[in-house]
Amino acid sequence: MSEETKANEAAEEVKAEAVVEVEETVEATAAPETPAEEAPKAAVAPDEDFDWDAFDKKGFGEGYSNKEKEDLAKIYEETLTTVEEKKVVHGTVVSMSDRDVVLNIGFKSDGLVSSSEFRDTPDLKVGDQVEVYIEEQENSQGQLVLSRRKAKIVRAWELIQSALDDDNVIEGMVKRRTKGGLIVDVYGIESFLPGSQIDVKPIRDFDVFVGKKMEVKVVKINYSNDNVVVSHKVLIEKDLEKQKAQILENLEKGQVLEGVIKNMTNFGVFIDLGGVDGLLHITDISWGRINDPAEVLNLDEKVNVVVLDFDDDKKRISLGMKQLTEHPWDQLDSAIEVGSKVKGNIVNVADYGAFLELLPGVEGLIHVSEMSWSQHLRNPQDFISVGDSLEAVVLTLDREERKMSLGIKQLTEDPWTKQDVLTKYGVGTNHSGIVRNLTNFGLFIELEEGIDGLVHVSDLSWTKKIKHPSEFVKVGEELEVQVLELDIDNRRLALGHKQLEENPWDTFQSVFSLGSLHKCSVISKNDKGATLELPYGLEGVTTNRHLKKEDGSNVEVGETLDFVVIEFSKDDKRIVLSHTNTHTKPAERPAAPKKKSSGGGQKSAVNKLNKESEVSTLGDLDALSALKSQMEDNTKKANEKRAAAKKEAEEAPAAPEAAAEDAPEEEA
Repeated sequence: MSEETKANEAAEEVKAEAVVEVEETVEATAAPETPAEEAPKAAVAPDEDFDWDAFDKKGFGEGYSNKEKEDLAKIYEETLTTVEEKKVVHGTVVSMSDRDVVLNIGFKSDGLVSSSEFRDTPDLKVGDQVEVYIEEQENSQGQLVLSRRKAKIVRAWELIQSALDDDNVIEGMVKRRTKGGLIVDVYGIESFLPGSQIDVKPIRDFDVFVGKKMEVKVVKINYSNDNVVVSHKVLIEKDLEKQKAQILENLEKGQVLEGVIKNMTNFGVFIDLGGVDGLLHITDISWGRINDPAEVLNLDEKVNVVVLDFDDDKKRISLGMKQLTEHPWDQLDSAIEVGSKVKGNIVNVADYGAFLELLPGVEGLIHVSEMSWSQHLRNPQDFISVGDSLEAVVLTLDREERKMSLGIKQLTEDPWTKQDVLTKYGVGTNHSGIVRNLTNFGLFIELEEGIDGLVHVSDLSWTKKIKHPSEFVKVGEELEVQVLELDIDNRRLALGHKQLEENPWDTFQSVFSLGSLHKCSVISKNDKGATLELPYGLEGVTTNRHLKKEDGSNVEVGETLDFVVIEFSKDDKRIVLSHTNTHTKPAERPAAPKKKSSGGGQKSAVNKLNKESEVSTLGDLDALSALKSQMEDNTKKANEKRAAAKKEAEEAPAAPEAAAEDAPEEEA
């Protein structure tokens, strides 16, 4: 049977039912109002003019005209309710079973809803009104499809949106905790309650709220991902605003209040004063030194604090706790004065010194310079550590400013004031010390703690040209020295290392006499000349004119050849040599370089030397033996030259290269 045929039959049935209803209505209207017992008992005679044959031949409803049919259909349609899909409507429970609930929503047919959607209403009975969602007016089976679950969701979103628009307070059930907050069931919709919106104070345990009802306000709705954010904090804040205004209005400096610790940081704690927070800085917790507030305070602890300062505009309140007790400086023993010895514990060590705590809140600074008599300042941690128990001497004391400076080196005798310092470190005495510091002009050596001396760079070696002390010695090494000068008043010692040996230049004057021949190695060259390595670790210089070989080439770095001495200066510790003079005639030899301070006498002396027919061949060992007696005489004259040596120690000797560059060359 086609769908069109079914539809026609259904329409005919509807029309037939409508005709019956109309006839019943007409009969009821036409009936007399006479009581039934008064009606005549005689039967009504049939109409003789009615054509029964014609009635039997006609089909059901065929006796109506088109106009009558339209009127009857209109009457029927007015008895039905107009419904739209995707809408929430009210329905009446018609019947119930274990599987389904039948609902009448005023449509041409009833709808079925699964009993599982009514689990939250165990007392449901026939005749109750419930809200349902119309999914389809007619599915493939011709049934009306309803849903109570979707009706609840749609109605919940409408209520949530209304709560947001009207700023209403709604009630929800906390279902579970999640990362960063709680999940609250609001009208069947799971909403998010951030941890920061639970209360005005930080919440550390979210589990205590699970399973409890809570009043909240909707603060945000995101329909794209069905997300709802609620807040309980805003409800509390409104109540706290009144309390906060009242507290700030009556707030005064010096006022003592009771509060609860709500948060702790490394710089202090925040205290809830009943709607308004105040900061208790770590330095105002105790008169003593503490590194972390957790050492003396706990979260949620009730404490008494005093108002130190507040700002009405920014609503900032500074609190103090130590101010409720007497300052420990007022309890300091009056017998303590400058020079007194005190005991305490080290509570802090800094780059510049350490703090010794005598009483909780009473500290004195031990500067690093007051830890040792040594003049070389070192890291305070080399001397003491936090927690050490020490004894110190009071150097300065100011009870009004509550400041104190201490020293520990004063517990021992100043080495410069010892009675034997004059004899122990007399001029000419030899000592051994540790190199503590290097400078461009010399080095500082520590002979004992507190006794330091300076060794000038010129007093390190008789023979080597030392430009920087690091070429000769390193920090931390031990070095033998001799006292050159002692100044107790200024606490100064002038020391020398080369003075431990006799001045070899007195001997070198004979060994490297003018015209003497020696094997020399070229160490380095520049545009002016070259530096030569001589016997006994000495260095000599020569100019480019004196580097010519017999074949006309120049002597190169690393070559070892014979050189002849053409100039010797003991005072300047300078030796000038020539290789060219070893293979040329006197008349062909280039002139020796002149010293700026010398006149024509030097030139004549060189010329006189060049005229000598024989080069000195004095052996090194024989010369040292022959001049032994002369060295002894020179030793006697050392004291007379002490003043000159001091001046010489303050000025670094000129470099050989520089001396060679400054010396003008004379054309042959």
